[in-house]
Amino acid sequence: MSKLGRLRNCQEIAPGLFLCLLLMLAGIFGAEALGVLLKTTGVLPEDGVNPVSEIFIIILLGILIRNTIGLNSRFVKGVTFSVQMVLKAGIVLLGLRLSLLEALALGAWGIPLIIACISVALGVTLFCTKKLGQSARLGTLIASGTSICGLTAIMATAPVIKAKENEVAYAVANITIFGLTGMLIYPYIIVFFFSDDPVKAGLFLGTAIHDTAQVTGAALIYGDLINSAQVVDVATVTKLIRNLFLIAVIPFVSVLLWKRDKESAVLPKWHQLVPLFIIGFFAMALLRTIGDATATASGEAFGLLAPGTWEQAAVAVSTFGSTYLFGIAMAGIGLSTSFNVFKGLGMKPFAIGFTAAFAVGAVSLVLISVFGDFIAV
Repeated sequence: MSKLGRLRNCQEIAPGLFLCLLLMLAGIFGAEALGVLLKTTGVLPEDGVNPVSEIFIIILLGILIRNTIGLNSRFVKGVTFSVQMVLKAGIVLLGLRLSLLEALALGAWGIPLIIACISVALGVTLFCTKKLGQSARLGTLIASGTSICGLTAIMATAPVIKAKENEVAYAVANITIFGLTGMLIYPYIIVFFFSDDPVKAGLFLGTAIHDTAQVTGAALIYGDLINSAQVVDVATVTKLIRNLFLIAVIPFVSVLLWKRDKESAVLPKWHQLVPLFIIGFFAMALLRTIGDATATASGEAFGLLAPGTWEQAAVAVSTFGSTYLFGIAMAGIGLSTSFNVFKGLGMKPFAIGFTAAFAVGAVSLVLISVFGDFIAV
């Protein structure tokens, strides 16, 4: 792209990005103001923790704007950039908060749970699709989105199985409504099940909610409720490991569909199924691991920084990602959520999506409640 093209692209992105930044700041100050009001009126004790989540406020403000006054076309490109690129940048920087061994340990504990939830999502969705007489391609799209990573899985699966436009739209509507509902409701529900245990909560959110952005939003809301950042780490790693199952699930569901209608499918290359931001996250975790190791061995991280300075730098960068970049991305999610997408969604596709989402959440909740105490992080 030429310099002129890059400049024009930046100019097109800037308005929407700036709007997301404003919503993020409004959410942060709004949540703080509500907390002060609750304490002033005696609803909360003076030393009580503010129960109002800034992330919840940010998302809610975005949804209200999008579905009342609407989103002018000049903001669309920047809002899309916030959801797609700013969120991924935040996830990559979050890797600096964990060593590679910690990230792999979290992932290893989550794999059995992830496999169980994926299996249930696939089985329930495809079974309901057949029983309700819906298109096998529609069922395959909903199954992929519910079991793996929401919109990303749907968009990766659609060309492989030659899905029609209306089938893709129905699948996207399903993932949007149930993922959004889970993002806004689950953090408050699981407080009653897991109290203030960020590991169990993170595993649940990382397996029960569909899209990566929705998982991140739910984890941030829960983190605000219990004043803990660990739930974001656990939920993020769990979701990223879950995303990697794209490599196995998309070929699997494609073969199942091929056996039904005997249409050939051209599968994408394996590296096209591994999002680059996942590689970036683990690269940052590796960087943190090397920095910690060299600081311990020689007294200077990478031979340049004192251990304390390296620790502060890593925490500052990861905090910037988890606070400000995630905040901008959550504003983008709210502004991207138009209730118009739900129009025309028939009851049968809705029933399939609801049953799959409920089944995955139930299985995750039961397994974590039974086996969660054996997890040591």
